[in-house]
Amino acid sequence: MLTPVAEGVLVHESEFIQSNAVVVEGEAGVLLVDPGITRAEMSDLADELRGSGGAVVAGFSTHPHWDHALWHSALGSAPRYGTARCAASLQDLLSRADWRALVAEVLPPEFAGDIPMGLLGLISGLPAGAASLPWDGPDIRIIEHRAHASGHAALLIEERGVLIAGDMLSDVLVPMLDLRAADPVADYLTALDLLEEVTGDVEVVIPGHGSVGRGDEVRGRIDRDRAYVQALADGEDLSDRRIGPSAQPGWEWVADVHAGQRERLTQTTEGGTA
Repeated sequence: MLTPVAEGVLVHESEFIQSNAVVVEGEAGVLLVDPGITRAEMSDLADELRGSGGAVVAGFSTHPHWDHALWHSALGSAPRYGTARCAASLQDLLSRADWRALVAEVLPPEFAGDIPMGLLGLISGLPAGAASLPWDGPDIRIIEHRAHASGHAALLIEERGVLIAGDMLSDVLVPMLDLRAADPVADYLTALDLLEEVTGDVEVVIPGHGSVGRGDEVRGRIDRDRAYVQALADGEDLSDRRIGPSAQPGWEWVADVHAGQRERLTQTTEGGTA
């Protein structure tokens, strides 16, 4: 179930749009990042970790979207963290009486009945601007930005050459902008610049969805995403293997995401509302 991708870093890929749960081994246990989607997956993950002696001692949500803020009781009651903005966004959602109905509207119907909602979003926000994760393991640098969602963060494990990118740098999904932001294009390009600054010694990038990238692919994904966002902003056609006829089988819907983003940005440029 868990696949090693670097020293002390393992990944489980879900059936749901190749979602990646990341395990980082520490001194007294493991950090679990974006732990999974279905009850069965998370229960199996907990069993596997217990079998290897790797109790979960901390959790982290890279951003406040539902598929990155789940948890299962089998994983235990370790503290779960996110950026201050991520935690605030989730707290705002959970404060609404109709939050379950709101989340249900965006759940994939084929998985909806198998997704545990009881512990959704119960994370502690780190101090604003926190630069590192508080846990007994390798130093993990928090790189917060506003691309894709407010409070989004990537995690850099420098000593292991790993970047956990959250919902960025995917080989199957195009960059998905936060179209509610004041300047979603600038937010995304700034985030890519931040990631580029820290990837000099990175050998492995783990996206929220898609396959793990290695070596030159790390920089290649940054360049490809920057080209996509810039072309989207300029209203230009582009050749990107994630959309159009070259898309991987089963991922044809990404072209619809692209078309929707282009339309929304065009409306904004022409004086409409995003």
